Amino acid sequence: MSTQTLHITNGTSLTNYLYQLDIATKSNTVTWQETLCVGPTVEDISSKAFFEARKAFFESFYNISLSRKEMTSELKKLDDISGFTEIVLWFEYDLFCHINMVAVISLLEQKGIYLPIYLVCSGRIEGEKGLKGLSELKPDQLKSHFENKVKLSVDDIALAKGIWRIYCGKDHNLLLPLILRTSSFKYMSNCLKAHIKRFPDLRSGISTLEYNILKLVKENQITSKHHLVGYTLHYQGYYGYGDLQLERVIDLLSIFFTEEKGSLKLNRKGHLALEHQHNYQKELNNTIYFGGVSSLNYTFDKQQNKLIKTVVHAN
Repeated sequence: MSTQTLHITNGTSLTNYLYQLDIATKSNTVTWQETLCVGPTVEDISSKAFFEARKAFFESFYNISLSRKEMTSELKKLDDISGFTEIVLWFEYDLFCHINMVAVISLLEQKGIYLPIYLVCSGRIEGEKGLKGLSELKPDQLKSHFENKVKLSVDDIALAKGIWRIYCGKDHNLLLPLILRTSSFKYMSNCLKAHIKRFPDLRSGISTLEYNILKLVKENQITSKHHLVGYTLHYQGYYGYGDLQLERVIDLLSIFFTEEKGSLKLNRKGHLALEHQHNYQKELNNTIYFGGVSSLNYTFDKQQNKLIKTVVHAN
């Protein structure tokens, strides 16, 4: 029996690239287009509760109105995969992709799909600087990644499902032991560390990503918020945020900037935040949800290396 592969990609850009290289076709590809690393999530991805939570989030956070048909059209392809013998996941090294990836793996089981699952994951490329997204790879590099795809074990799949379940839950400290878990997910540890540090620092009330953005403003000649978005896209490490996510983060940080005459500078609050001299969590009032919990409900304690419930917002 010949191998029939179902490809699940991390977005339209990569899907089109795979079409160009004749690696995949429209008939055997599902394009995943969610942004589950931000906003509320529900463990059962096919449920009405999941759809309603994501729909409300897209409307409030992105000002985008989506119908259930628009949100589920690609996923309907998973309702009948009787002609396929294996699944290949195409996801990258960053947190954005990894949260989507563990959700996809969980969804496959929720749908009763138990085909062999392989992973194609980009990141470090020998002889090159920085981390590379799949769409950034040269054709021969991408084809080589596909040829060397990694088959996920039962333990890998269980780990992914466990991470998704915890992410949708209320206690993200449960992710901490999984940082040390050995698996086929080469970049999972980095992503989990990055996620935990998305919560406000106990000292300053800003996250590691927000701290790094303030440092970019301090150390570079930034002309505008738009310019800062471009800078942050290249210097965000393992987060993998896109323009829309970073624009919202930078808008939130506006209390730390002074923008005038084509120049963006830190104000006094910005310097105090960088020096951990004042806690701005309450003033920022960042109500963003990460899966099952609000950013307001926890702070990251660097000394204890764990999340602490905030007194004001803890339930």
